[in-house]
Amino acid sequence: MNQPQSPGNAAEPRFEGLSAVTLATHNMERAVAFYQALGFPLSYGGPRESFTSFGFGGTYLNLILDTRGPVLWWGRVIVHVSDVDAVYRKALAAGYSPEAAPADATWGERYFHIRDPDGHEVSIAKRL
Repeated sequence: MNQPQSPGNAAEPRFEGLSAVTLATHNMERAVAFYQALGFPLSYGGPRESFTSFGFGGTYLNLILDTRGPVLWWGRVIVHVSDVDAVYRKALAAGYSPEAAPADATWGERYFHIRDPDGHEVSIAKRL
């Protein structure tokens, strides 16, 4: 697909992918335990660090320790996985409460939503 060009300018830069999303946490140990319980692969940091990364599929979900105040709702992170139902079962087995059981959506994904310990909404999904 050709990129539109402005008169007299080189081609506009192309956005190629999302490198990472970084979420603030008040308690790194609790947040790392949550993501590891769901099966996120730890790449850097850990429960006693101020910065942690989980790497998968060429991108990263990062956690940064921030104790300045309450974490407010900001949006949703959508993570594609190979088996939505297996991640759902892992969440239940670890004692977490997803908002609802996995469902097939009209937009072509199987998904469920769950909030991490700081209130960030995470959608676990797979394209149908």
